[in-house]
Amino acid sequence: MHSGGAPVIVFFYGGRWSDGDRADYAFVGAALAEEGMVVVVCDYRLYPQVRFPVFVQDGARAVRWTRANAERFGGDPGSIFLMGHSAGAHIASLPALDPRYLGDDILPAGMIGLAGPYDSLPLEAADLRAIFGPPERFPESQPIEYARADAPPLYLLHGLGDEPVRPSNSRNPARGIRERGGRVETRFYESTSHAEIVGAIAGITDFLAPVRTDIVDFIERKTPERH
Repeated sequence: MHSGGAPVIVFFYGGRWSDGDRADYAFVGAALAEEGMVVVVCDYRLYPQVRFPVFVQDGARAVRWTRANAERFGGDPGSIFLMGHSAGAHIASLPALDPRYLGDDILPAGMIGLAGPYDSLPLEAADLRAIFGPPERFPESQPIEYARADAPPLYLLHGLGDEPVRPSNSRNPARGIRERGGRVETRFYESTSHAEIVGAIAGITDFLAPVRTDIVDFIERKTPERH
């Protein structure tokens, strides 16, 4: 146990910003809770009910709620890690990189992204153009645009077998953050697909890739920096 409580993970699921339910990702919370973490699996409003940036603002509200309530669940409000898969990784990354979402009063201890679309222009699919439009706002939706030296440490994980979200989505922002002097690590898994990378967190599928072990290792290495 770290001083002040356990590390806290705020997790956002994927689903193309238009699908998903936190109940389907209880396995993520259970697996990481077994490792001594406090885990908050969050819902957020989806398209077509809302468009960008509302679901990211919902994510930021979830982070604020978590910090206010972490101690009730044995968590350390000063050691909050944002984490997500696919669209959820996009939602987790923007509050970590763009100060407009959390301001100066909350600095996450780190951000962990699984197969995130951080550098996905041009947007060609009709639904994505509707979610993130009008076109002049497309760049504003791209986490790579906010690469900066003073961001929390990032850990970008990606499967080399990922077709919906190509590994360049993690390679390119990592390069940009490093060039600016920021803290970022990457981990690429041979042949792992877009869905398998989050499924591997569950104990019964960890043979797919050591995702769970890598996440825990990152958190344990970064948590002491907070104290």
